Amino acid sequence: MNLSTHPLQRLLPTSSRLVLGCMGLGGDWNHDPSSETDVARAHAAIEAALDIGITLFDHADIYTLGKAESVFGTLLRRTPSLRERVLLQTKCGIRFKGFQHDAGPKRYDLSAAYIEAQAEHSLARLGTDHLDLLLLHRPDALMETEEIAEAFTRLRRSGKVRHFGVSNMQAGQMAWLSRALDAPLAVNQLEMSLARLEPFEAGTCFNDPQAGVRPGALAWAGVMEYCQQEGVQLQAWGSLAKGRYTAEQARLPADEPVRTLIAELAHAHGLSREAVMLAWLMRHPARIQPVIGSSDPARIRACGDAMKLVMSREDWYALYQAARGAELP
Repeated sequence: MNLSTHPLQRLLPTSSRLVLGCMGLGGDWNHDPSSETDVARAHAAIEAALDIGITLFDHADIYTLGKAESVFGTLLRRTPSLRERVLLQTKCGIRFKGFQHDAGPKRYDLSAAYIEAQAEHSLARLGTDHLDLLLLHRPDALMETEEIAEAFTRLRRSGKVRHFGVSNMQAGQMAWLSRALDAPLAVNQLEMSLARLEPFEAGTCFNDPQAGVRPGALAWAGVMEYCQQEGVQLQAWGSLAKGRYTAEQARLPADEPVRTLIAELAHAHGLSREAVMLAWLMRHPARIQPVIGSSDPARIRACGDAMKLVMSREDWYALYQAARGAELP
């Protein structure tokens, strides 16, 4: 299995196998301005990511209320050559009180006007003339696919966005949206890890009573197969499960079997525990692209060896069984 290739590289040849998630950059989730300390922390995280070959950086308009994009933009302005080394991906569509002076309830907005306005805001905060990828952050119950298609077309023709994708969308939603588009979706970003097995369970337990053990698993039926069939890059947010299985001691007794097995595999292969967790995701035929959500340079660098491990079927299933807490049907 060649782990160096993945679907996104057909569109963006310089896309890396791993992605750095930038949600933790910029300071706290408040309206206090970012400090020079926040900029320095962002710089350290970005340098750590570049050191291990990461070129794709994942943002969203809402991350730290826009400050994550802004501090990244500050660094791009200070070092213009950095833009040539990175690919920028951001997301839009989530609205809530307090973000951009919004007074309404928390909601999803995939209207053409909002998509285009948020793309402009992200471009301004990042200080760039184009986004490599723009994702729809969450499905909108009121979305009109033709309206979304029109917004995508205008943004692409203006050169402001190169490619489009979605996040947290099921297979049926993707197929429905894709029928209205004049270019294929490039990405679908889902929460996937050894702590979030629903997309995997949907394909292994759909015809067994165990399917009902993990609430919501069947909602993801077909999404992995659809993405593989259509050449859509699956990205995994929450890929390290917030350190749940990589700590020296398990936080919960039920986590101990997974944590122990990860530690054993890491020792056997001379890799970090983070690398083993990511290698588990990357072993899937969908060529899952993990998003590293940490801003800690040491933890980012610990992920760098994930590409060195092509996990065996036996180890993959051993981790899967340990994480689900029961044998497969």
